[in-house]
Amino acid sequence: MIWVVGIIALIVGVIIGFAGGVFYLRKQMEKMQSDPQMLQKMAKQMGYNMNAKQMQQAQKMMQKNKRK
Repeated sequence: MIWVVGIIALIVGVIIGFAGGVFYLRKQMEKMQSDPQMLQKMAKQMGYNMNAKQMQQAQKMMQKNKRK
């Protein structure tokens, strides 16, 4: 019986953790739209070196996806 409670607690914890992660990631993406330096930093961490035109395109794409 106690292992059933443990499994249920694990499932609830995973669901809450996933929801919290999605919420945090969405907030970070919103910050990146208004902060080009943060977007540039993320691109460099991923191995990309973006020029100003590419940065503008990325910001427009993120804003377009936000509206959907």
